[in-house]
Amino acid sequence: MTGNDPAEVLVQREGRAGLIVLNRPAALNALTHGMVRLIADALDAWEQDDRVGTVVVTGAGDRAFCAGGDIVAIHRAATGGDPAAVEEFWRDEYRLNARIARYPKPYVAVMSGIVMGGGVGVSAHGSVRVVTGTTRIAMPEAGIGFVPDVGGTYLLALAPGELGTHLALTAGSVGAADALLCGLADHFVPAERLPALLDDLAEGPVHDALARHVAPAPPGLLDAQRPWIDACYAADTVEEILERLRACDEPEAKRAADRITANSPSAVKAALAALRRARALGPLEAVLDQEYRSSCAALATADLAEGIRAQVIDKDRTPRWRPATLGEVGAATVDRYFAPLGERELGLAAPTPLERW
Repeated sequence: MTGNDPAEVLVQREGRAGLIVLNRPAALNALTHGMVRLIADALDAWEQDDRVGTVVVTGAGDRAFCAGGDIVAIHRAATGGDPAAVEEFWRDEYRLNARIARYPKPYVAVMSGIVMGGGVGVSAHGSVRVVTGTTRIAMPEAGIGFVPDVGGTYLLALAPGELGTHLALTAGSVGAADALLCGLADHFVPAERLPALLDDLAEGPVHDALARHVAPAPPGLLDAQRPWIDACYAADTVEEILERLRACDEPEAKRAADRITANSPSAVKAALAALRRARALGPLEAVLDQEYRSSCAALATADLAEGIRAQVIDKDRTPRWRPATLGEVGAATVDRYFAPLGERELGLAAPTPLERW
């Protein structure tokens, strides 16, 4: 995860635009540590370059913007490799997420195709987020024994009502219209217009380029489901949420309950706690600090390695979670995901006066 192959990220200037292309199409442009560093270097260089007015980020190929972090490397670390290398990757990745959110120039993410996990982190914190008819956005971490990270709990906590809770606990994906509804994107552009949009972004102001190409998104699904989603996911515990979902007359609510129960019980409970905590934490940097604690804690669990094995390595789709049931996941287990790390803290948020003491 420490390589720095320039071919994995193409960086060039096109007119007034600085163009970053995630360039691992065979791996759905999954992020390596080297890619994170290359993106950060490009942002550093362009911040002071008056020739660059806009940063544009895309993914190579026609299948994905970015399918997340390199979880095969994470699996190696979780099964006897070097956990410190993964933690260092996350440190740099989360710092990049925060940098993107505060970047002083327009940061346009073209979120076409699959956008998951780490792909959300390098797109949805940008100032201009464009989706297309092929877009599928997800924070699927609970399905691999992990907790939403890269600022995902920050974004999902800001979604209207309980939509973010629904997406986090089910590990479900959404298309363009639902991404717009959830606040994960800003504009819909038909896929066939993307080349012209990129040309226009290189030539002039972002708002002028968007005005020529933005169109209404095809209808989504979640808006009509808001009543039962908000009612069911407002419960205080995962067990209560499942009880409400199963008692609901909507077939999709029952399918949501089935998806939640298929995910890691520990990760699902930690994800709910993380979202509720994120609502009270304030700025993105404070939430990223919390997510770093959760990620490091997850790396030490059996569920993360098992989830990646079942979903990505062996692809048998039958993970054996430990603990196997929600009832076996007590408060102490959940609390471990938020335990302070001492000198290993990410430390993005400014300390409060009390913390300075």
